[in-house]
Amino acid sequence: MEEPRPNGFLYPLIDALMRAMESRDGYTVNHQNGVSRLARRIAQELGLSSFEVEGIRVAGQLHDIGKIAIPSQLLTKVGRLHEEELTLVKTHVNRGVEILENIDFPWPILAMVSQHHERLDGSGYPNGLKGDEICLSARILAVADVTDAVINARPYRAALSTEAFLTILQDHNDVLYDQEVVSVLHRLILEKGSPHSVSDKLFA
Repeated sequence: MEEPRPNGFLYPLIDALMRAMESRDGYTVNHQNGVSRLARRIAQELGLSSFEVEGIRVAGQLHDIGKIAIPSQLLTKVGRLHEEELTLVKTHVNRGVEILENIDFPWPILAMVSQHHERLDGSGYPNGLKGDEICLSARILAVADVTDAVINARPYRAALSTEAFLTILQDHNDVLYDQEVVSVLHRLILEKGSPHSVSDKLFA
């Protein structure tokens, strides 16, 4: 069966969305690009088809696009967010789906975007999905997302060391995050070096 192809307007549209996001929040664009590269590499190592890998790469680029609707002062706030602020930040998932829902993607981008903060034990958001209720592509994005987030410093926290990062992954392996996905990432990091050089060495 022939795989569907993206229409000619899709990639320019994705680029336009990324540029709009960059004009407002450069960190999120860099994060989305980092997640995209990392998720693509994990998907390749898992043996997914080139079509599936490309869909995951695109979803990585767009997974946080809903943050364009979140006040920038919350995204860069130094210190812990209050409960109501955290609730507002979490709405970026549904806002992202709203932004993307009328785009004709050949991949299940909406499922990946809507599920990238879901966790295997049901503790994630927005729908509290568990286990196999979360699609594999979203489970890959979840690991790539947390990886890129913690290896890069933010105004409100320092970047984690390699040891601390790997400990977090192992502590939450098969509880929050997919065991096979974590194992692939762990192996890649041990083969290639520190996750702090991820963009230059591991996922270029």
